[in-house]
Amino acid sequence: MRYALILLLLFTFGCNGQVPASSTKTRTQAVEGAKNVGAEGGDRLASLVTRPVPEVGTKSSLQDEDYRNILTPQEFHILRDQGTERAYSGEYNSSKAKGTFHCRACNAPLFESSTKFDSRTGWPSFYSAVDDRVLTQDDTSLGMTRQEVVCAHCGGHLGHLFNDGPEPTGLRYCVNSLSIVLDEK
Repeated sequence: MRYALILLLLFTFGCNGQVPASSTKTRTQAVEGAKNVGAEGGDRLASLVTRPVPEVGTKSSLQDEDYRNILTPQEFHILRDQGTERAYSGEYNSSKAKGTFHCRACNAPLFESSTKFDSRTGWPSFYSAVDDRVLTQDDTSLGMTRQEVVCAHCGGHLGHLFNDGPEPTGLRYCVNSLSIVLDEK
């Protein structure tokens, strides 16, 4: 019974059990306000992947206030406040597009589309990450211990790591769509 309740909570509220904070700023307003990120005046998401890719092993010097100027309120909630999006609501959950998924906050390459699989959990899932680009750390929220997945460069919350994925790794990186952006190059 306890296990079923935990599963129900995870399904209802997402990988970390938090409901995204509501915001009066619409996504369109946030996108319009963030057009100066990356390529000047271009499409916001396209501009995110045209920013320089950080070198492996480096750490971002940006502070939360800097990320507030780069991210929409919903993206900030996920990446900086360890939030989550509702199951089956993310743009990349069922995407089959090819390319590299980058951190939406700092543009570090995180996951290759060739490692994406349908986990039927409601979130994009990958069985491996780009070498040295993600870190895991203990997350003891919800009265259990899980492995939180974070961007190695900026520390942004991506999701959680589980040991129920497919071969060859047996891992499932359960990731929020709002924490990544696809570069289809």
